[in-house]
Amino acid sequence: MTTYVYETIPVKTGEKPRYFEFKQSMNDQPLMKHPETGEPIRRVVLGGFGVLSSNSTPSGSHSACGCGPGGCCG
Repeated sequence: MTTYVYETIPVKTGEKPRYFEFKQSMNDQPLMKHPETGEPIRRVVLGGFGVLSSNSTPSGSHSACGCGPGGCCG
């Protein structure tokens, strides 16, 4: 089971979302309503921890993001 973060969708102007966690299978569809209150909710997408850098790695052969010598293209 995976723990997902959800937030309530504010209905009134100035209302702030409330956040909560909910455990569910990765195969389950995201919840659309709070399981206890019935309020509209949405799943919050959280990013992983990572750092990209255009500096060379200690070996000096490739950039940290893997594009090749001299940094990332684009």
